[in-house]
Amino acid sequence: MPTLTKLYSMEEAALHNTPDDCWVIVDGKIYDVTKYLEDHPGGADVLLEATGKDATEEFDDAGHSKSAKDLMQDYFIGEVDLDPTPDIPEMEVFRKEQDTGFASKLKDNVVQYWAIPAAVIGISAVVAILYARRK
Repeated sequence: MPTLTKLYSMEEAALHNTPDDCWVIVDGKIYDVTKYLEDHPGGADVLLEATGKDATEEFDDAGHSKSAKDLMQDYFIGEVDLDPTPDIPEMEVFRKEQDTGFASKLKDNVVQYWAIPAAVIGISAVVAILYARRK
């Protein structure tokens, strides 16, 4: 099952470049090696020099063993976002002004449903004519 990893920008990863907070980037993956600085066989300075940039070449040139590469997984925290999405401007939403007056609603309904008032007038006229003939 694939796992989701946190994405960091290169600029964000570069901010973690002190002995108290040290991130290293190798093959597009970010490792927080702060707790490993004192245990690193090459010394803390080697790791500190590798912060703020892609240190893949330096890592490969050092000829690390398989066990060293396996140990790196303990310090993995995320990946570099190589294709950051540009900021998408927020859309403006406009609301159509609505007149809530009774007269305008009635007028709109009469225009929309003109057959109903016409039928009422027609039926009223027929009833009035029939009633007038009976008398």
